[in-house]
Amino acid sequence: MDDPRRWIPRTDHVLAEPPVRAAAARLGDRLVKDLVRGVLQRCRDGELKPDDVVATIVAELPPAATGMRAVINGTGVIVHTNLGRAPLSPAARSAIDVAAGATNVELDLTSGRRAKRGQSAVDALERAVPVAGGAHVVNNGAAALTLAARAMAPEGNIVLSRGEMVEIGDGFRIPELLESVGTRIREVGTTNRVRFDDYRDAIDENTGFVLKVHTSNFTVRGFTAEVPVSQLSGLDVPVVADIGSGLLTRHPRLPHEPDVTTALNDGAALVIASGDKLFGGPQAGLIFGRQAVVERLRRHPFARALRVDKLTLAALEASVAGPQPPVAAALSRDVAALRARAEHIVSAVGAHIPARVVESNAAVGGGGAPGVDLDSAAVALPAAFAGALRTPGSHAIPAVMAHVERDRTLIDLIAVDPEDDQRVIDAIIAAAAETSHT
Repeated sequence: MDDPRRWIPRTDHVLAEPPVRAAAARLGDRLVKDLVRGVLQRCRDGELKPDDVVATIVAELPPAATGMRAVINGTGVIVHTNLGRAPLSPAARSAIDVAAGATNVELDLTSGRRAKRGQSAVDALERAVPVAGGAHVVNNGAAALTLAARAMAPEGNIVLSRGEMVEIGDGFRIPELLESVGTRIREVGTTNRVRFDDYRDAIDENTGFVLKVHTSNFTVRGFTAEVPVSQLSGLDVPVVADIGSGLLTRHPRLPHEPDVTTALNDGAALVIASGDKLFGGPQAGLIFGRQAVVERLRRHPFARALRVDKLTLAALEASVAGPQPPVAAALSRDVAALRARAEHIVSAVGAHIPARVVESNAAVGGGGAPGVDLDSAAVALPAAFAGALRTPGSHAIPAVMAHVERDRTLIDLIAVDPEDDQRVIDAIIAAAAETSHT
């Protein structure tokens, strides 16, 4: 009997096929060769027919030379840390394309002389927060806080409430972060209660500033007390407010979430926020405040180690000056519209797939608005669908990250762009075929 392995094509023949050769030019030889070798091994193992080798390679080629894969966020968490936090707007993505080549990030094209780095991005931030005397950008919120400590309390101490000595994720803690740059922490109050007098009594000639940290990823309820920025600003030292999640102004759906404008109006000398959370842009540490204080940070030698690249500056500017980013769009979605979209998806996937529409409670996520439930709608599927949705066999089918709750897979639509609904339908149909084979 003829051995079918005799008909398995040679590696060099497969690499010479026009679509494979074109992919190597686009993605690089190594990536394509590794994929070809893997597919040919599956052919030798009897999993594929020799005639299907090239078609399988083409189907499994990634769209870009990166291990990262685009994911549709159906978790119901709008700012999902494990999915990269805020997705960028089309305007921000276009701005990155412009910045990817040679650009005037640090050049005045009119004079031909060196210019202030990322000036147009800083100008856009200052226009968005008119009460700020100045703005500066570093690579994340933790960097902004350490820069403030190095510039404003290099040999002194920072006064901080015990109830705000938070862990910010991945085991990193605010006090340890500050102490790592040589600053001493003066703890005041208790876990649940702190008073104005606690701050006042802790201040001495070595105090650089009072730090107010928003407990953005947890809530403390019951017998509690805290001192707002508006009262702390009456002390004899500057107040630095780390608001975390990045709102520039108040949001009607998140009335208790702090924002940059209010904190500055309340007397904060400096306000720190994140760019990739409720601001809706790329990862960055946003610094707003009194002009002299911001300039002190900007000119500090440590600022050089924390500066952002041109891609971040371009995306940041487009996020604040351009159309509404996806995070803001998600927060504004109406639950009735979400339910209608879910009903359309359920209808489109067909009668043989056990899908139905359910109510859902979404969340802001990413260290923002803890304890706030957002009304939403979801497509419910059997629990077995979760894995198949995450790992489709072809790059033509999107990966969908849902969540499993009470033995069912929920694809919450609050963070899903309506233009992606058809892709969700395609992913459900593909997952149904996959689960039927297991």
